[in-house]
Amino acid sequence: MSDDIDVRAWLRERGADTVKHPGGTLYQHLCRVSDRLAVIGHGPEVQDAGLTHAAYGTDGFDLALNFWRERDELRGLVGAEAEELVYRYGSCDRDRTWPRLAETGEVADRFTGDVTRLEPEQLTVFVDLTLVNELDVIAQSPAVFDRNRAYFTELFRAWEPVASEQLVKETRELLSR
Repeated sequence: MSDDIDVRAWLRERGADTVKHPGGTLYQHLCRVSDRLAVIGHGPEVQDAGLTHAAYGTDGFDLALNFWRERDELRGLVGAEAEELVYRYGSCDRDRTWPRLAETGEVADRFTGDVTRLEPEQLTVFVDLTLVNELDVIAQSPAVFDRNRAYFTELFRAWEPVASEQLVKETRELLSR
């Protein structure tokens, strides 16, 4: 695991604490995602990935804190396993990946066009990070869910077979409201 203080300082140096995001700033969002991954039982590498998951920007959040072709800096800070998950999350082409992710285990890279098939454990970690991110955005901005309820309903139900049990419970609770 990285030195959490160094990672948080790195995020602040790149302005994550000044970028608006539902619920405050991007920095606050990143911290909440990391903390939530810890609560549901993910280890330090996944928590570090949660803390830095937007480093290369995402298909849903364009701002990058670090250029995706310069991965060594983040890798040196959080380790290879966490950085690989951050890259996968940031590079994911959501339109090509999300609808059939649970069936195929394939993630399309929006930067390179490559497609990677995940092992079952990798798939669960990737889906969990994605769900925790989306659930945090929804908790901070319920209107996002209200506007996209049908989409999230279909997506969350499709991911149930590969998500952690705790997140399946949370998504079902959200969808039953």
